[in-house]
Amino acid sequence: MQEVAEVFISCKKEVHYSRELMLRWPALVRVLSGEIRIAAADRSYRFFAGDTVLFPRDQLGRMSKLPLNGEPCVAISVIFRKDRLEQYYKGTKPTAERNHEPLIFADHPLLQSLFISLQPYFDLADALPADIAAFKVEEAIRILRAINPATDGLLGHFEAPGKVDLVTFMEQNFRFNLPLEKFGYLTGRSLTTFKKDFKNAFNTSPGRWLTHKRLELAHYQIVEQRRKPSAVYLDTGFEDLSHFSFAFKKQYGYPPSQFLGS
Repeated sequence: MQEVAEVFISCKKEVHYSRELMLRWPALVRVLSGEIRIAAADRSYRFFAGDTVLFPRDQLGRMSKLPLNGEPCVAISVIFRKDRLEQYYKGTKPTAERNHEPLIFADHPLLQSLFISLQPYFDLADALPADIAAFKVEEAIRILRAINPATDGLLGHFEAPGKVDLVTFMEQNFRFNLPLEKFGYLTGRSLTTFKKDFKNAFNTSPGRWLTHKRLELAHYQIVEQRRKPSAVYLDTGFEDLSHFSFAFKKQYGYPPSQFLGS
């Protein structure tokens, strides 16, 4: 298994955008300062200093970490790897059905104790050593379950996403810049089946459809909402500004900079 930091602290002094957020594993995040924004397909969240939230795995969103009141965005993250969770739940039956929504925790003495106990380690490094992290991850599981049994809905289920309606899912999530394999996984399909079902549903290839839909959204935001191309291309699923500008001009016959400039 590829080594991954399980308990770590991050600090962003500037505005930082994570183009897509699709967690491989559930994650507990405690905001110490600044602001974190999460934009999903149908809703958005804002978290500030003192907020603690448990994010589910396999859910699409876009994260922004922003400084606030002159302070950088600083957050502690605890990642719950599948093997750790399977080991814990081997003898413990989940008491809640699987949930796909972030779980927000009110402040609690047990949570305060957990994060205070981590601080000395972060004075030495940005991430905990693996052997220490293993103990802290299990402690976090026990604390979260003690505070809110709904925790089991995010931590205690390990099945892959089930097959969902392809048209509805793609219409809601086309702006997220993911490989086709990921779109297939999230809709409960292999890549081959995803492409076949997509062709049947939309009568075109996924790549062409995605580009067309993203350009339509970008065109609306630039022309109707008067947003700058440089502020639009990431939000509509493009890798870089030059590729976006090329595709935009190819589809509409004029560059996006014709309206506002980039």
